[in-house]
Amino acid sequence: MSGPAVPGTVLVTGTSSGIGLQAAVAAARAGHTVVATMRTLEGARALRSAGETAGVNLDIRRLDVTEPASITEVIAHMLDRYGRIDALVNNAGAGHVGTIENEGLDVVRAVMEVNFFGVVSVTRAALPHLRQSRGRLITVTSVGGVVGQPFSEAYCAAKFAVEGFMESLAPVAATAGVTVTVVEPGAVASSFVDNVGLDPRASPPNDPYASALAGYLARAAQSFSAAQSAESAGAFVAALLDGERPPFRVQTSDAARAFVGVKLADADGSAVQRMTTAWLD
Repeated sequence: MSGPAVPGTVLVTGTSSGIGLQAAVAAARAGHTVVATMRTLEGARALRSAGETAGVNLDIRRLDVTEPASITEVIAHMLDRYGRIDALVNNAGAGHVGTIENEGLDVVRAVMEVNFFGVVSVTRAALPHLRQSRGRLITVTSVGGVVGQPFSEAYCAAKFAVEGFMESLAPVAATAGVTVTVVEPGAVASSFVDNVGLDPRASPPNDPYASALAGYLARAAQSFSAAQSAESAGAFVAALLDGERPPFRVQTSDAARAFVGVKLADADGSAVQRMTTAWLD
C-alpha cells in the first residue's frame, strides 16, 4: 500500500463516533477489510448502524489503547483471520481542557497516556506487520499538535509529542517500506468536543483564570459552530489509504491548513502568541 493501493486489511482505533467512525465506514465502502475498534463495545451501536446504512461489513472489536493485552489480542485476531495488516489508522484519543495550576499531574499523565502513549503502543504492535505488507501508518493528530492553544496544555503537549514521534519515525519506517502520515483536523463536529472533561462550574474559588477561560470557551463555541463535518474529515482520512503515497503532514480542510500555516511560517513564535492571546479577551 505504499504505492497505488489495492483493497487491504485496515485497523482503525477510536471508531465509536466522529472521525474514526466515518473513516472506518468510508474505508469499508472503498473495499478495504476494516477492523474497527473502540474502548468499550457499549459504544458500537452508532458504528453498526452507520455500517448497515452504508451497506458494508465491519469487524468490530474492543481495543483500549491503554491496555497492552487488548492491543495484542486485536493484532493476533487480525493475523489469524486475515493473515496481514496493510494499514493502521491511529484515531483513538480523548479531549481535555484545563490549565496546570488548577489540575494535578495525575490528570496530565492520564491525558498523555491516552493521546500519546496509546498511539505509541498500537504503532509498536502493528509495525512488524506493516513492514511485511509495506503498508501505511496514518495517525490522526490535530491542529493542536502544531499550534499550542490556551487551556489545552496537556492535550496539546500530547499531540505535539505524537507529531514529533511520527516525524522522527517516518524516515526510519520508510527504509522498510512503511509510509507514515499525520492528519491534522481543525474543529470537527463530533462528540469528541463533548468529552473534554470540563465543568466550568468546578473552577476553584477566586480562580485567577476564570475570565480568560470564559473567553476561550466563547471562542471555542464559535469555532465549533462552523466545524467541518465528521463525515468529511473521516472520508479524507480513508482516502489516504488509496492512491499514491501521501505526504507526511496533511490537513483535512482549508481552515485547518490556514491555521497550521500561521505556526509553520512563524519563526519566532510571535504570530501564534498574538493569535491565541486574542482568544482570551
